[in-house]
Amino acid sequence: MNDVKTPAYFVVQLEIKNQDEYIQRYGMPVLAMFESIGAEVLALSPAPKVLEGEWGGNWTVVIRFPSKNVAEEWYNSTEYQPLKALRMNELTEGGSVVLVEGFDPAALGI
Repeated sequence: MNDVKTPAYFVVQLEIKNQDEYIQRYGMPVLAMFESIGAEVLALSPAPKVLEGEWGGNWTVVIRFPSKNVAEEWYNSTEYQPLKALRMNELTEGGSVVLVEGFDPAALGI
């Protein structure tokens, strides 16, 4: 499924320390980066409704990227590294970031 035309998604679950500071120091610069690469925040919630299992943190985000390659290039880019360090070392108390490729039913012959 590693098709350059298949979208990919980050599902992010974080424990942020201060919402306003997080948005100003991290969120706004990252949104500007997303605009330049065609990524889009699809969902954002400080309190998602957990229907099964456990979900930690106080900040959940779903981000669509044009492809897995674009997502990985951005995540590993020189430009993003200072913001990543800021998020991990100052603005949050941990969390998870996962990358999943979009589903194309045609790949299954559906």
